[in-house]
Amino acid sequence: MKFAYRFSNLLGAVYRQGNLSFSKDGNAVISPVGNRVSIFDLKNNTSETLPLSTTKNITCVGLSPDGNLAIVVDEDGAALLVSLITRAVLHHFHFHKPVNSIRFSPDGRKFVVTKENVALMYHAPGKKREFNAFVLDKSYYGPYDETTCIDWTDDSKCFVVGSKDMSTWVFGAERWANLIYYSLGGHKDVIVGCFFEKDSLDLYTVSQDGTLCVWESDTELDGLVLTKTREKPKTPRQGDEEEEEDEEEKMEGEEGEVIRGKVEAPKGEKTKNVRYKQKSKHFFNKEGDFNNLTAAAYHKPTHILVTGFASGIFHLHELPEFNLIHSLSISDQRITSASINSSGDWIGFGCSGKNVFRVYLCWFVSNVTFTSSGFVIVSASLDGTVRAFDLHRYRNFRTFTSPRPAQFSCLAVDVSGELVSAGAQDSFEIFLWSMQTGRLLEVLGGHEGPVSCLCFSPVQSILASASWDRTVRLWDMLDSWQVKETLPLSSDGLSVTYRPDGQELAVATLNGEISFWNPQTATQTGSVAGRHDLETGRKETDKITAKQSAKGKSFTSLCYSADGESMLAGGQSKFVCIYNVKEQMLMKKFEISCNLSFDAMEEFLDRRKMTEFGSLALVDEGAGDGDGVNISLPGVRRGDMSSRHFKPEIRVTSLRFSPTGRSWSATTTEGLLVYSLDSTLVFDPYDLDLDVTPASIRKQLRLKDWTSAIVLAFRLNEKALKQEVLETVPHEEIPVVCASLPDIYVEKLLGFVAACLEKSGHLQFYMTWAQNLLMLHGQKLKNRSGAILPTLQALQKSIQRHFDSLSKLCDFNKYNIRYAVALSKQRGIKRAAEEDEGVEEDDDEEEEELSEGMSEEEAESEPK
Repeated sequence: MKFAYRFSNLLGAVYRQGNLSFSKDGNAVISPVGNRVSIFDLKNNTSETLPLSTTKNITCVGLSPDGNLAIVVDEDGAALLVSLITRAVLHHFHFHKPVNSIRFSPDGRKFVVTKENVALMYHAPGKKREFNAFVLDKSYYGPYDETTCIDWTDDSKCFVVGSKDMSTWVFGAERWANLIYYSLGGHKDVIVGCFFEKDSLDLYTVSQDGTLCVWESDTELDGLVLTKTREKPKTPRQGDEEEEEDEEEKMEGEEGEVIRGKVEAPKGEKTKNVRYKQKSKHFFNKEGDFNNLTAAAYHKPTHILVTGFASGIFHLHELPEFNLIHSLSISDQRITSASINSSGDWIGFGCSGKNVFRVYLCWFVSNVTFTSSGFVIVSASLDGTVRAFDLHRYRNFRTFTSPRPAQFSCLAVDVSGELVSAGAQDSFEIFLWSMQTGRLLEVLGGHEGPVSCLCFSPVQSILASASWDRTVRLWDMLDSWQVKETLPLSSDGLSVTYRPDGQELAVATLNGEISFWNPQTATQTGSVAGRHDLETGRKETDKITAKQSAKGKSFTSLCYSADGESMLAGGQSKFVCIYNVKEQMLMKKFEISCNLSFDAMEEFLDRRKMTEFGSLALVDEGAGDGDGVNISLPGVRRGDMSSRHFKPEIRVTSLRFSPTGRSWSATTTEGLLVYSLDSTLVFDPYDLDLDVTPASIRKQLRLKDWTSAIVLAFRLNEKALKQEVLETVPHEEIPVVCASLPDIYVEKLLGFVAACLEKSGHLQFYMTWAQNLLMLHGQKLKNRSGAILPTLQALQKSIQRHFDSLSKLCDFNKYNIRYAVALSKQRGIKRAAEEDEGVEEDDDEEEEELSEGMSEEEAESEPK
């Protein structure tokens, strides 16, 4: 089995901190998640995590106007230049200080980075391969405190910077004669957002106290005058003046051109300088309901201002009239970031603090599992309930409870989906319910400690339960729920799982050991000492070394592969280990995170952070007037509630292989990580030769030698070329080609057909390929069913997916046809009735005419 699993995706967590950015087309949002970056496709409802990571949590993401490049900066100021086309890291750079914001100019030629109280303008990386992609152009000084936000004019001539010192500074990107810098006041709190009006120098500034100032400029963008090139004096300076010139040249070489702003506007001799005046001033919190404005974004084409508050409320205003369009509460947490896409159709909000998903959950869920049908998901909770949800109607159709309150920590559902079991961590009991009726069937007692894990046998009605009482009990569901066997353990049991064929049982214990048992004979067949494979780090507040701390670590989750030959193990470590079950040896370790923003990531503490009073990590900057030392309480694992901040530890809480065995996932502190064998390699040839070229493959296609073309295409192993060759084969030639195909390429072609069938619209074409391969080579494939099981499961998954979608479409069309037929019948009956009424009316009219004619004749026949 291959172990070349690569990181594929990060799910579950969607936002931690930093700014949100939309793609150029506006259909995708780019969000920093920890030390990674995820792209969420809003149109197709999919997500992708870029294959890169920084050493600390990401705080800023800058996107180029064409959407091809992104600059990612972490908490320490380390930056990555990333290509969003190839998903590759192009350049590494370090700003040496935390970066507050980053913004590209609209023309894509420059970008501005703000750190501390300075704004740095760099030349944007071009299409050429520069030795240094980050070339500093100018350094702008002006604010006295940290800078907070940036915005550019539409023509990239000027940019504006907001600051924590309640001032806003307008700087010229070039040496304009009438605008070098300009300082704006008028606020009494931190500037949260500053925005130029469309094609204008007019400004909007928003502060944290909920104040909006509208600034009007007396000069248009076309009125900016470029300064003439300054000529250096021919006569050299003497003494101090010469030394001062050397210092300026040295500073210009290191920092580019330096522009230092003052509170007073610069005075020009000939050209009239740009002037600003405050046109109006508005307040968001007139009634005192909305204070502490935390995020702002402005859409220039529609003049819409979006503001987010610490209370979780956001506002939409139309500027410059400041008309309220909409107001809505989306969370009870602080809104830390807001963004609008280019078309103005999507608005993105980022809420840090608590996890966004926890905000909307009504209970704290401890375990979830699917039934074998895949249409029902069951969850266990510490609130004492087990709930079953229907994935067709998205509703809770069963709620299982215990006779007395209990906290359910583990959950299992049998293969038939009829029996639901949950283990309690306070009463040491196991509860059994019927999915069909929802009734409690039995309460299994016998464990002398909390029940930590439950697992049903995939082939028998046997329930395995692991407990802290150092035993694993096997319960027979067909024999009055009696204990069939009791397996003694060397330490507290933490996790138990069956092999897919049900012939082996694996148990993880507190001492870091994984033991393997035969459930039929209740004998131990082997064990793995995995404590040394965990390799835990040292926490910043630990008094012992990482080696001593590792003695208390263990695996908490186990999972067999689809073929039962390998096992995943994870727990209180940043590593996930994969073991060969037969050889009982470590095959590979996966480091799920290298994010130093988590605690216990390094084996040794940084000596630079050690002082004579202890570690600097113990100093809480916001502790107040006390001694400033934060000592966490004994046994606290999620951070001391009295602390202003804490660093979480990386943990793996659950592991699962996919049914095909091509990928596996892990729920961790960072989110849901997915590792896959299906990497996006462009060139991965098989049995390559000099004659195997795209030209030779297309030559075989022109000669209509379909079998040779397919063999050569699979030897070159380029996906696009294989698909081209396969779809060129005529439909009537498919059985002949499948019959003449060498055995070694049958499995490869079947796997490729399964992959193409999942996304292709040529259903009948690829179904014909799959049918002929299975019919003509069925016996040979059956002899190797264990090896090709993932391929067959992937094929079944693709067929089932199309079957479900087509059946829904056919049912919908069938009902529409029935409705149309019934409607046409009803209209036909109505039309026939109308025609009958028309005939009757015609008859009545004829009778009336006849009677009138007769009366006239009678009148004429009477004597005058």
